[in-house]
Amino acid sequence: MGVQNTIRALADPTRRTILNLLKDGERSAGDLSKHFDMSLPAVSKHLNILKKAELIRDRREGKYIYYELNASVLDEVLLWLEELKSSGK
Repeated sequence: MGVQNTIRALADPTRRTILNLLKDGERSAGDLSKHFDMSLPAVSKHLNILKKAELIRDRREGKYIYYELNASVLDEVLLWLEELKSSGK
């Protein structure tokens, strides 16, 4: 995981909304796409970016893919930000 990739993934409001939707548990791509005024392929592109940044994980069940939050990467970023903040005092 690179902090740069994580920050870049978090910079987009659509991807932040996806992460907020996943904080309550896993969801399918189809379920996530219902929350946006965009096509399923467009939502899938955002999901792939989040996956590459390791902010989410996926699992396949039949023809469906379910996504869940990967909080450990967020913890790493928060620790880094906290260290950065404390070093600036």
